[in-house]
Amino acid sequence: MTHRRSLPWTRAIACLLTLSMLAVGGCAKQPRLQPLAPDAVVLAFGDSLTYGTGADERDSYPAQLALLIGRKVARAGVPGEISGDGLKRLPEALDEHQPALLVLCHGGNDFLRRLSKQQVAANVRAMIRLAKERGIEVVLIGTPEPGLAVSAPEFYAEIAKELRVPYEDGVIGQILRDAALKSDPIHPNARGYRLIAERLAGLLKKAGAV
Repeated sequence: MTHRRSLPWTRAIACLLTLSMLAVGGCAKQPRLQPLAPDAVVLAFGDSLTYGTGADERDSYPAQLALLIGRKVARAGVPGEISGDGLKRLPEALDEHQPALLVLCHGGNDFLRRLSKQQVAANVRAMIRLAKERGIEVVLIGTPEPGLAVSAPEFYAEIAKELRVPYEDGVIGQILRDAALKSDPIHPNARGYRLIAERLAGLLKKAGAV
């Protein structure tokens, strides 16, 4: 009898816990973006991952993203570039393409050269601020550092939270852990770039950009 009387209370407590968990989860949303006009330009900016090394140009993630979101996506990737050089190059790229949205993927070459992570973070933060000062919205892609975990350093998530930009943290690591998605040890193949484009398209839709 005691068990039967306590059962409704058990269920009530379980329901309250579920609602609390849902409320907490609802607070962890990606920042919203302004809808992209049909003629808006998206600037994909970074290193060889943005350039599309390991695949044909039509299979690079910017080219595939353009097809998925129905917007022009300008490809501005420089193979081998470190983030400090990217920061110097960004103003000219913004002037040339006049984008409504910047997709930023930088830092991998710094990690390969074992350069300071603190400096990479400063450069990434400066690039985002530079775009935002011009009224350009930003999406950030985290780049893994070498190691067993193949995961992006925490500073990417911290910067994304600080500057209120949508953040994709896992797709590059997922590709680097799967030989079927790579053309060589550090670059995707066409299937890998397709996965990046699909992940970004989903993020943009969730954030309200498309």
